[in-house]
Amino acid sequence: AYCGAKAAIRGFTDAVRTELMHENSGVSIAMVQMPGLNTPQFEWARNKFAWAMRPVPPVFQPEVAAQAIFNVARRPVRELWVGSSTIQSIIGQFLFPGFLDRLMVKKAWEGQMTRRLNADDRQDYLEQPVSGLHKTHGRFSSEAKYRATAITSGVPGKALLGGAAAAGVLLAKWFISRKKR
Repeated sequence: AYCGAKAAIRGFTDAVRTELMHENSGVSIAMVQMPGLNTPQFEWARNKFAWAMRPVPPVFQPEVAAQAIFNVARRPVRELWVGSSTIQSIIGQFLFPGFLDRLMVKKAWEGQMTRRLNADDRQDYLEQPVSGLHKTHGRFSSEAKYRATAITSGVPGKALLGGAAAAGVLLAKWFISRKKR
């Protein structure tokens, strides 16, 4: 359901962006793709699994997300990918979707489960607020990182074009040097 919702958000964001551009509105809309964050969502979100859930490693502190969003608000981009795992997942999905699906089955599925069973009386906030859990950090602070690599969605395409241009120049030099012989 989560991945389906993310795909719907991407489609909605792209549609709104083009409408805003058509109207010359001056409003920018960006999508910020986040890695696993150390937030309390894993303590209060509904979970039907027997095992307690966790963010898929590597885990980052919420301040990483806040800084990324702040930076995009100050300097709008179409899309920002935060964290090496996010970058690898998105590029992998473009280049090798079948392989990435199989990799996610092995790594992401088990990577989001802890070895701790959920308590029988565990509360969640689906139908009513949970008291006492209002905080910004979750229970994964010991492993959460405070810094993350971030790139815009245009970087891989530019790198590919740059690589193709460099390969073209090298190929042209090679052909020219062969003709001189």
